[in-house]
Amino acid sequence: MAQRDEFNLTLPERRRRTFSDTFKRDKVREIELGMTKVSEVSKQYGVSDTSIYYWMRKFGVDQDKQERLVIETMSDTKALKEMKERLAELERLVGQKQIEVEFYKKMIDLAQEHYGIEIKKTFLPHPATLLAQKRTIPLQYEQAVLNCGDQQAKLSPAS
Repeated sequence: MAQRDEFNLTLPERRRRTFSDTFKRDKVREIELGMTKVSEVSKQYGVSDTSIYYWMRKFGVDQDKQERLVIETMSDTKALKEMKERLAELERLVGQKQIEVEFYKKMIDLAQEHYGIEIKKTFLPHPATLLAQKRTIPLQYEQAVLNCGDQQAKLSPAS
């Protein structure tokens, strides 16, 4: 076994050092068999307890057991159950609405075929685009209205 004086290293040296996997397995086995304690290994080799517990999770006998204990209060459980039920109801409603939309689309298509007219809405371009295309005549009309308004303002008595 190594002497404690051999492991008196500075902080940067301790951070750079590494222990082999076989060394770690051996120390974990010693701890699990009760031959030594975590605190003893920690002091002897200048390794933190956290690192040794990490070695135990990684190399120990219970390494395959990844059990977690989750404790919930009844109110949390009840709220979670209610939210799941609400989510299921909303998903059901969305499904019904989707079926309804598909039905209406099909009815419109059938009506168009039967009557031979365009029923579906066609989206018009932006109103500003329409106004820009029709600006030649309406602009003259608007200008005439504005001019008349200016002339009336000149003729009306000042208050």
